[in-house]
Amino acid sequence: RSGVAAFVHAITEAGRDAMVAAFETAYRQRFAFLLDGRALVVESVSVEVVSPQERAPEAAAGVDAAAGSAPATGASLEDAVRAARAAVVPMFADGAWVDAPLFDRDALPVGASIDGPAIVAESTATSVIEPGWRATLTERRDLVLARAVPRPTRRAIGTDADPVMLEIFNNLFMSIAEQMGYRLQNTAHSVNIKERLDFSCAVFDARGGLIANAPHMPVHLGSMGASVKAVIADNAGRIGPGDVFVLNDPYRGGTHLPDVTVVTPVFDAEARTILFWVGSRGHHADIGGLTPGSMPPDSHHVDDEGVLFTNFRLVEGGVLRERELRALLGGAKYPARNPDQNVADMQAQIAANEKGREELLRMVGHFGLEVVQAYMRHVQDNAAESVRRVIGALHDGAFALPLDNGATIRVAITVDREARRARIDFTGTSAQQTNNFNAPHAVTTAAVLYVFRTLVDDEIPMNDGCLEPLEIVVPEGCMLNPRHPGAVVAGNVETSQCITNALYGALGVMAAGGCTMSNFTFGNARHQYYETVSGGSGAGATFDAQGRPTGGFDGTSVVQTHMTNSRLTDPEVLELRFPVRLESYSIRHHSGGRGHWRGGDGGVRIIRFLEPMTASMLGNSRVFPPAGAAGGGSGAVANNYVLRVDGRIEPMGHVGSAELEAGDVFVIETPGGGGYGPP
Repeated sequence: RSGVAAFVHAITEAGRDAMVAAFETAYRQRFAFLLDGRALVVESVSVEVVSPQERAPEAAAGVDAAAGSAPATGASLEDAVRAARAAVVPMFADGAWVDAPLFDRDALPVGASIDGPAIVAESTATSVIEPGWRATLTERRDLVLARAVPRPTRRAIGTDADPVMLEIFNNLFMSIAEQMGYRLQNTAHSVNIKERLDFSCAVFDARGGLIANAPHMPVHLGSMGASVKAVIADNAGRIGPGDVFVLNDPYRGGTHLPDVTVVTPVFDAEARTILFWVGSRGHHADIGGLTPGSMPPDSHHVDDEGVLFTNFRLVEGGVLRERELRALLGGAKYPARNPDQNVADMQAQIAANEKGREELLRMVGHFGLEVVQAYMRHVQDNAAESVRRVIGALHDGAFALPLDNGATIRVAITVDREARRARIDFTGTSAQQTNNFNAPHAVTTAAVLYVFRTLVDDEIPMNDGCLEPLEIVVPEGCMLNPRHPGAVVAGNVETSQCITNALYGALGVMAAGGCTMSNFTFGNARHQYYETVSGGSGAGATFDAQGRPTGGFDGTSVVQTHMTNSRLTDPEVLELRFPVRLESYSIRHHSGGRGHWRGGDGGVRIIRFLEPMTASMLGNSRVFPPAGAAGGGSGAVANNYVLRVDGRIEPMGHVGSAELEAGDVFVIETPGGGGYGPP
């Protein structure tokens, strides 16, 4: 007890300043900023006692007594090795079958040396010795394998890099982005980020070029690099260690206003030079705007959709600018409804970026800066060459996809096989809309990047290299490259799906899935929630390297497709956090298109409200069904309506809002995917 009392005195009196300093150091390391003026609370104290232990003696070197004898030498050793050969067996090595000797390990003498190809068998294991390798039995009867013949020089496609090291760095860069995502998920506050996983994390080079991203939201990742480049351009010469920036401007690399991007520079150890950038983009449950959830179906101006961040320094020199942040959140034409949640989620994004910064510097410390930067280029070059190889199997094509609001997306793909390049031309697409289905240029680029990355049947990170062999033409002022201040909230979620389906249609490789994410939002002054409701994916064909069909596949039922990769909130969490009841969520049978390969079925989601709310739907595929391909049938159109507590049914179009009372039910029927090939 006296020891505990002394310990308590030390931490409460003499050690207080040291504890605070240690806490701030650890907090800054974890989250990259300090909360100025906040009290610290000692929530729990743990004591660890470490006792020294004796180590067991090392195993004695030399001859194993159980083995029997000292190493043989000369001719006697060769004879003993031959005697231990039990048989000759077939072995697959270097891409072909070969005859390989099979040895009994227990019969091998100490000092035996066996060159591959060979197999060494024992009672508990089998050791395969590949060609170019040598196995030696040591005095302790350990079987040691070593390279006997130098490995032939190999190069990864598109680079002069060793393919093994390239694969290591592919996975290292991807792992860093994934670790950022885990930290964001674990530290976020909102259901939208924490449960639905509506976020993305990525690693960029010093110029803002995408190097790698975790497999999060495709529509975020292909566009986030433009946001990083905007931060670099807007703050040239004024970026210091400990700075963090935030923006959601759809005309500066953003997608729509709820998608808030936090960007952090990664300085070298001397804090002089920016080596890399890391970014995290999260869909905030509410950022203001005309309706709760910030997905207003009737917005016409970007200001109708919430708070706009163009170039805001969120953290300066390691200190969070919370007062200024809250002023922005509350100062817009339609301010954020829950700024506490916005601040908490941005803090989580800062923490996620800090994890990326730590891991990149750890990588540099291990491999050296020159090696890391070289492999960043190799990763991009490898991706570019992978896409070039795919282009060789593609054919020219065109497609026109109508939207429910009367607009049309047109795309023509022209393949130059000799130059191994492709031109993706959206000329002829409808002009900028007065509604909110305009897709920022960054979203259009993201859709192209996504489609061509999915055509590559190799494990490569999606990065800027995938775009190098592609020429993308998007006329300024069309709905896929709008001018400020056009509304864009549906462009990110709905039009991006339409672009993706149009590209697959032009390439002839896949029928359309739902040209919608079926964006459902509801809320009031206290609660705001947003989700995308999955439908059926399109069926498709498989092709060989020359573009010849080899088979096909059915679509998948009730799955998030293409530009959305979020999950639905667990029913228990949804009903705990919000005054609603999930009545049912089921497969909408027979809604997939007929075909040699069938389209996937959509779903039916029914939610009952327990208190008054505003509910909104922002969708598509309610008028025009998802198209089949190569003679396959279309999927069923989507449908949504309100079932009032008194039994009345109120239909709702592809966009709209409704004021719901306690007991009212909202029903969402999502579209099925198109079929492929004649039924």
